Amino acid sequence: MLNTATCEIMDDNEEQKPDNVASNEDDAKEGFRLHMVTWNVATADPVDDVSSLLHLSSPRRPDLYVIGLQEVYSGPVRFVSDLAFDDAWSHVFMTTLAPLGYLKVSSIRMQGLLLLVFSKLDHVPFIRDIQATYTRTGIFGYWGNKGGVSIRLSFYGHMLCFLNCHLAAHMQYATERVDEFERILDTQTFDSPKAPSILEHRLVFWFGDLNFRIQDHGMLFVRSCIDKQTYQLLWSMDQLTMMKKKEPLLQEFEEGPLDFQPTYKFDRNSDVYDSSGKKRKPAWTDRILWRLRPQGETKQDRDQNQDQDQDQDRLENLEEEEFPLEVRQESYTSDMTYSVSDHKPVVGVFTLKGDWSADMDVVVAYCPQQPFPSSAWDWIGLFKVGFSSMSDYITYTWVKDDEVYISKFNIPVLGGECVLCYYSSALQCIIGISEPFKVHVSKVAIEEGLVSENMAGQGPDKTLAS
Repeated sequence: MLNTATCEIMDDNEEQKPDNVASNEDDAKEGFRLHMVTWNVATADPVDDVSSLLHLSSPRRPDLYVIGLQEVYSGPVRFVSDLAFDDAWSHVFMTTLAPLGYLKVSSIRMQGLLLLVFSKLDHVPFIRDIQATYTRTGIFGYWGNKGGVSIRLSFYGHMLCFLNCHLAAHMQYATERVDEFERILDTQTFDSPKAPSILEHRLVFWFGDLNFRIQDHGMLFVRSCIDKQTYQLLWSMDQLTMMKKKEPLLQEFEEGPLDFQPTYKFDRNSDVYDSSGKKRKPAWTDRILWRLRPQGETKQDRDQNQDQDQDQDRLENLEEEEFPLEVRQESYTSDMTYSVSDHKPVVGVFTLKGDWSADMDVVVAYCPQQPFPSSAWDWIGLFKVGFSSMSDYITYTWVKDDEVYISKFNIPVLGGECVLCYYSSALQCIIGISEPFKVHVSKVAIEEGLVSENMAGQGPDKTLAS
């Protein structure tokens, strides 16, 4: 897995860290912020202002934006032009976020389904293994008006997958919606031995216009609960909630409480629920769910007939057991300020927290704070806290660009408190040093008997540290 540490290059008179360095360290301690949007735009043209949708007035900006749209207009002429140029919705989000320091790292379009992933520029070097794919489920699987599009990536070493779906409509097709979801999971594959399918990713977000309705309750009761904001009285008859009780796969996915009014169906350009002759019953069709891969689950648990690398599976499971990825949902709500569609957008904000150990590779990012005579012979070394000379490095790597890679095989298996130092060949001295950080003991080394457990709390001896 790939993770990061930062080495700052400062002059002797500089006592205070730059704001951007301090901010990055604070973000790492607090966890990375993920802002997700799902919205069925019902072929409407883009709105002029997406500030509310993206929470741009929030005191803390997200590290990642993931935006999933459904029913983006895909008429023949428009669709062809969108293949050559960015579609109008993508253009709005890009022109809004780019001046704020965000970059679109990936996107995928399948007719009306659109998925966009934006990242702060600081994180872009640590987003790897990006792949995107799609599955059609409309008209016996031949038409892309329904289905799913996904983007998977490695974010600081954690494998994430985002799946934007538009499932079958109408009240009576709840079972068909689950069948479509399972088909999407079964057919979408990626060119990666570590996570070749969606459910093998460390963290999966499933969202979109999932089209589950509120059944049994009559229109008057549903409207009354909405007016009184007693949404909890409707939860038991929400079809997705009902299907989760009998579908083991759905039980693996978590969702925050539906403490916002149903997002479908509205009269366009209003906040009034469907007043047409059909008078469709309001429903929470637009949802955001997530799944952390269960601890101890191996690829063989999902398919006993597949030949897999058992050592790799054991390594992944040990990492998860000792260093789990934590997911916390900060908010889950609809945005009622937008009315161009018969759906209201839904926004979920998450915090992701993880860790890294001697069982994981590391990417070191460094940022010069002032000009200095750099050289191809400069190097960044990993040192034990309290080292006494420049020759005490545990490992080192030659500097190039703004980041360097250190293999997990060169990280001390006993772990301990370490620092990173930048050595200038031209100046013949260390000119930059990081804050101390913890390297955790290698669980694999203990398992293999390379290190005894009673040594786990000790630092490396001179032989290991040389």
